[in-house]
Amino acid sequence: MPPQGHPGHPPGWGPYPPQPYGGGPQPPFPRPPRPPLTRSRRILKCVYNPFYAAQRAFRPSRPDAVEDLTVRKIQKWRTGLGAAAWLVLVMSYKPVDTAKGVENVAGDKFDQSWISTLVLVCAFPLVVGLFVFAAQGALRGLYLRRSLKSCGAVAALVGSMATLPLALAPDPGTAGFRAAIGTPGMVVLITLCAWSLGFALYGIALCLTHVFRTADIHEVLPPILAALLVWVMAALDVIDNENAEVPVLARVVFLLGGPVSVTVLSCWELYRLRRYHQLSVRQALGR
Repeated sequence: MPPQGHPGHPPGWGPYPPQPYGGGPQPPFPRPPRPPLTRSRRILKCVYNPFYAAQRAFRPSRPDAVEDLTVRKIQKWRTGLGAAAWLVLVMSYKPVDTAKGVENVAGDKFDQSWISTLVLVCAFPLVVGLFVFAAQGALRGLYLRRSLKSCGAVAALVGSMATLPLALAPDPGTAGFRAAIGTPGMVVLITLCAWSLGFALYGIALCLTHVFRTADIHEVLPPILAALLVWVMAALDVIDNENAEVPVLARVVFLLGGPVSVTVLSCWELYRLRRYHQLSVRQALGR
């Protein structure tokens, strides 16, 4: 049978193109990628979004840095399991049946995270200084220049936490400062404190995950610093007699489980960096 249609026109002619899938719904066209934010827009977004500002401040950004996705996934699982184990320990041996108990538990967890960050702040210059000093030749200058971003992350976190006492500290000097700035100044101060609180809380989590973006200096530094941090925190728990009401066996498992797992993961990360990316401590030091 000859093709049907208006005489004198070829098949498929008309204002609508032929439907290749039987006239049904068509697959959506892929959206074009979003253009990167300009410098002014990034600054503006940091002003009104403290979480975006924390990402910019505490996540590594060196373009040629090696990132092993397998290790990142294992680290997330390790963090989740560690938090779950801590929650089980607290729920089993500490009273959390009232709002006051929940507040105490949350406060203990925040204090622990903040102390871990402070320990990391103290260990950071020592470990980085030894690493830079042990490097040979031009690598010293290169690592010193790269360490500026990590030092900036440390300063940003400490500075954000320093704004909170201005609004909350009861000492006469701070109270006099609040009285001097008046109501308009207090509105600005409270807004700044709210921004700083979101920045600092998210920043602490990012600092513990990315170890103050020391991957910007070299990829072998984060696992070394992470292993050092957990053992120092375990020693502090023993000295401070934390979780004294927990049975000895459970306490030993709780104290050693985190450091051992983090150390094993750090060694495995160093192994993968050497095996698959040809990055080792000796190579990083130029030896």
